Amino acid sequence: MPYRALPVLAAFIFSLPAAAAPVFDNPLVPQRADPHVTLQADGHYYLAATVPEYDRIEVRRARDLNGLGKAEAKVLWRAPANGPMSRNIWAPEMHRIDGKWYVYFTAGSSEAPLDIRLYVLENASADPLEGTWKERGQLKTGWEIFALDATTFAHGGKRYLLWTQRPPTADKHMTGVYIAEMDTPLSIRGPATLLTVPEYDWEKVKFDVNEAPAVLVKNGRVFVTYSASATDANYALGMLTADAGGNLLDARSWTKSSQPVFRSSKRTGQYGPGHNSFTTTPDGKTDILVYHARSYEQIPGDSLNDPNRHTRAQAIKWRADGTPDFGEPVADK
Repeated sequence: MPYRALPVLAAFIFSLPAAAAPVFDNPLVPQRADPHVTLQADGHYYLAATVPEYDRIEVRRARDLNGLGKAEAKVLWRAPANGPMSRNIWAPEMHRIDGKWYVYFTAGSSEAPLDIRLYVLENASADPLEGTWKERGQLKTGWEIFALDATTFAHGGKRYLLWTQRPPTADKHMTGVYIAEMDTPLSIRGPATLLTVPEYDWEKVKFDVNEAPAVLVKNGRVFVTYSASATDANYALGMLTADAGGNLLDARSWTKSSQPVFRSSKRTGQYGPGHNSFTTTPDGKTDILVYHARSYEQIPGDSLNDPNRHTRAQAIKWRADGTPDFGEPVADK
């Protein structure tokens, strides 16, 4: 190619329109909070989320995210009428680990509904909607205090658990986010590292809350989003960042954003966006934020009793410095 043609070619390439961001039929699934979506090797998206009745774990699957709302909700497990794991079944996440399926979830007992802990289900079937889901008991974190919102990810040849728990000496209304290495899908190795507790005013509205961690590894960094404040319109996402080659178990490896990275928008009519997960388009080229939000600001009574946290999704943009730009919650279609 003649040298003089190169500028013309470059100008042509940069003038090509960028690939259109995917458009989602928001809300994807009504009345499903704490959504966890994964794109699995079988080409399906799997959604696990909190149901308004707080009494069961169900999963939906579809070939595209917009199909999740029409997909059959398969009940994997129902809470017993009484005893442990019988109340407040929250934030289920389904993960494929070493040839088996695991569901991590939060539950309380009939005697103490809000004294919640982490629990695990296991299924050896190749198809998670088939086979038998076995109760594998409590996932112990090292101390017996209010714990919820477990997630897991593999990085650098290790598997980690991230979760929310009240620090042993903390006020009863405060929670932080912890990390530990896992030695099996059912247990952690060594002590937990506290990564974040509420520090800023926006993290302390009504309750001092950091919870619901989610992991995105890209551009040589590990990003962990978390949700802060009460579960009403004040709910918002914060973010921690670490170098992908650093020691993730060292709290000094992480930096914390001083401002929310995703919050309510009066302009688009979306309130309390949070408790998210990350996935991609089927080709892996576009990263996607999946989260819940309400379409109204005022909630009478306790926001946990309001069922209208809907599952939503939108594409993530990336800044020139390699950090994610979540923008603002998009309006419902």
